[in-house]
Amino acid sequence: MERKKSPLWSKVIIALALIFFYLPIVYVVVFSFNESKSLTNFTGFSLKWYEKMFQTRTMMEAIYYTVVIAVIATVVSTIIGTIAAIGLSKSSKLVKESITQINNLSMLNPDIVTAIGLMLFFGSLHIPTGFFTLLLAHIIFCIPYVMLSVSPKLRQLDDNVAEAALDLGCTPFQALYKVIIPQIKPGIVAGALTAFTMSFDDFVISYFVTGPGINNISTYVYSSVKRINPSVNALSTLIILGITIVLLIVNIIPLIKERRKKNEKIA
Repeated sequence: MERKKSPLWSKVIIALALIFFYLPIVYVVVFSFNESKSLTNFTGFSLKWYEKMFQTRTMMEAIYYTVVIAVIATVVSTIIGTIAAIGLSKSSKLVKESITQINNLSMLNPDIVTAIGLMLFFGSLHIPTGFFTLLLAHIIFCIPYVMLSVSPKLRQLDDNVAEAALDLGCTPFQALYKVIIPQIKPGIVAGALTAFTMSFDDFVISYFVTGPGINNISTYVYSSVKRINPSVNALSTLIILGITIVLLIVNIIPLIKERRKKNEKIA
């Protein structure tokens, strides 16, 4: 059967959508190399805003706190979320449905409500806002995303496999990391990537639970919006470059593995 050609108007809409999404990114990248402070007139090529970015202490501290908090929050939330999802899969139907609804509610809840709730919670316990509260808040809102990613893989898991491992002499812990975890690994990786992205990108919750002198990239950029700071364009460009490299690696490595498998079969 011949494939029907998509109408011209659908191609135009797709092209306009792509331009709408990617033109601002291209704009940021181009003006990160602008010689002047102007964000509308390109006066010449220069790398001085990148140099200024690395020389700005507050910006480098923001990058440091963002990466450190995102990495720690990802590791902790992935471990807790995975263990919670595995335990939930072995629970009764009533408990499972109740916890699942609570987990979904925390993700559907607006960020501003979560932020205010965490701010009041830390305040009621007289916990001074700062690095610890920022990290704890990120761990709290990342755990549900990990559980959501791991749970579908657990539903696909055959319970007899784990029981067979126990019958063959494995301890419950050995059955966990030798049998269960390898089979749900894609869900764990997806949950970890989602947690890292959510933590790295968060602004609203971070703004309400952070303390003086502790800023991540989002809160730092917000504080720089009222004045022209082309160094933010340089920072954004480096983030875009990092994301592009990661996406290329993630997509290229599986292709290389597939080619190796095909070559081994042919050989």
